[in-house]
Amino acid sequence: MCEREPAAFDDSGRKIYATNKLAAGVLTIGGKLKKKSFTPLEGRDVPRIKKRKTSAPKPRASPFAGHARRKPTSGGLKPPADLGSDDPLPDIGGSHFISKTAPVQNVLQAIQYIRDGMFEELPTRAGMNSTRIAEVLNLRRSLPPLASVAHVHTLLEAPTQVEREIVEQIQTGRIRRLIIPGRGNDAAGLGDCLVLAEDWDKLVQESPALEQPVKEKFLDILKRIGTSSAISQGVFTTDEYRALLRAGFIVSSSSYTQGTLSIASLPSLPQIATSSASRKCEISHSERPVQSAAQARAATLFLSLPNTGTYLRLLGSGRAHLLALLRRSASGEAPLGLLKDRWDGAVETEKSFHVAKRARGEFAGILPGKTRKWKELYGMHFRWVLEEALGAGLVEMFETGSVGPGIRCL
Repeated sequence: MCEREPAAFDDSGRKIYATNKLAAGVLTIGGKLKKKSFTPLEGRDVPRIKKRKTSAPKPRASPFAGHARRKPTSGGLKPPADLGSDDPLPDIGGSHFISKTAPVQNVLQAIQYIRDGMFEELPTRAGMNSTRIAEVLNLRRSLPPLASVAHVHTLLEAPTQVEREIVEQIQTGRIRRLIIPGRGNDAAGLGDCLVLAEDWDKLVQESPALEQPVKEKFLDILKRIGTSSAISQGVFTTDEYRALLRAGFIVSSSSYTQGTLSIASLPSLPQIATSSASRKCEISHSERPVQSAAQARAATLFLSLPNTGTYLRLLGSGRAHLLALLRRSASGEAPLGLLKDRWDGAVETEKSFHVAKRARGEFAGILPGKTRKWKELYGMHFRWVLEEALGAGLVEMFETGSVGPGIRCL
């Protein structure tokens, strides 16, 4: 057996063989640790091979490295860019686009047009489940057949002739005027409405909350009060009054803060006796207490229709949404086509390019049920709400001469 070669010699000449520390490249001499430049392997001195460190590849320079850095929230949220220009549109005069394109010739036709044109038909791809579709249809069906006087004036554009015709139709009994206190009596208000007499009578006859004798009596009173919108509470018994109140055909004057109709305007209808005959004989006419004006107002009833409040709230929401869309332009103006696109939203249509995109599986727009027009306004027609806003004096229409009619917020 070959003798192991000494790994080193100390100062006195003694041999020092490799140990575990030598295997690790460490030599112990005089109690001190010294690193060797070689690693012993099987008793031989083998030079250590140092691994060269591979240089990591340098990252490629970003094309945006020279751009100014800023935090995502430093600039704030900016409104989405709109398609229209913020410069004022050219104005060459007022526009008669609505009155020229409306298919009406008189007040009766205007009321029917307003009654039937409030909502659009449900699209084939509505984006709504069956529950939501049923909710939309039920709300539409429950709304009363009202038409505001301001809307009628917008369609006909003949104020004197329209008012004269309204009075004539009311006197003949074909139209009834519904005054709603507290909603404003001017053009911008929502408290002056017209209803076809046949539509009103149909609502009374089809009401499940009224018995037939109450229906006949109420219809008879409607024919006798003429142009008045107020009825004395004494013409009904307590049960009849409560039934009509629950059905929504009358409202008490206590629902309003101030009475807008005077006591003298109440129709003189014979009161129905509710006390016994002996009570009548005991109390003479001179002994009856004098009724104060406050008591008379408390006993006053106003005509109404079921779900009138829902109708007025929906109409007010439609007006407000139209004005908000118009104010997106810095000038407060927008072409008619652009304003309609804002109202409808970025929805898919049945146009050829949208159909081609859907056939290729590409995005062609959101479904109508996801827009505010259908979520909150139940599919209210753009032209209908525009006519309402024009009649109320909230917006005006003018000719631009280049991009069609323009709408300006007042």
